[in-house]
Amino acid sequence: MRVVVRTFSELCITVGTVIVLFVVYVLFWTGVKADTAMDDQIAQLQEQWAKGSVTAGPDEPRSTEGPGATPRKPTAYQDGRPFAVMYIPRLGFTWNKPVLEGTKTKTLKKGLGHYASTAQLGERGNFAVAGHRRTYGDPFKDFPRLRPGDPVVLTDGTTWFTYRIDTKPYKTLPSDTAVIGPVPKKSGYTRAGRYLTLTTCEPEWGHSHRLIIWAHLDATQPTEAGKPEALRR
Repeated sequence: MRVVVRTFSELCITVGTVIVLFVVYVLFWTGVKADTAMDDQIAQLQEQWAKGSVTAGPDEPRSTEGPGATPRKPTAYQDGRPFAVMYIPRLGFTWNKPVLEGTKTKTLKKGLGHYASTAQLGERGNFAVAGHRRTYGDPFKDFPRLRPGDPVVLTDGTTWFTYRIDTKPYKTLPSDTAVIGPVPKKSGYTRAGRYLTLTTCEPEWGHSHRLIIWAHLDATQPTEAGKPEALRR
């Protein structure tokens, strides 16, 4: 009996240790790795931009401040590669994440992912982006804090794009792909425009549903003009 009890106790301790290590991995180590990966992606982009390597068409005019401006049209994004950086002041003035092409699991471990089937940054249509709510850096941990009127700013190295949020977080099922359509259903938009959709998981530690935010392109300006007003403290 003593042997049985001792063996069972040791087994419980082993299982408990494995569970604790797994929790540490999920809550801490994946975050450390993701933060490092995201910093590397941003550094890679900034190095490319500093060298003048920007994915934009040579014949497209640079945009100017204002919602009606026409941004330079970028060339095709490369799967799994970063092409922009996103800033959301509501989530903190130090909050900035790289945006990569595609929404594969390995891509979302390194930053936010652009739905390849949707419009490119600043284009007419719907530029849709996904991000983890928890684990892998928790990029959208505070997603429910976003409110109408909040700015979401992105840059592709030549242009600043300031989107303005129009909706509170909308809860839906993962199968509801209409939320990233050119004119997203339930968004309140009734005609074509330049839109941004952000998506993440709901509940916080699950993935049975999705939270959605919609925004419209409010202003653009060339990067040499300095940071847009939304990023000025």
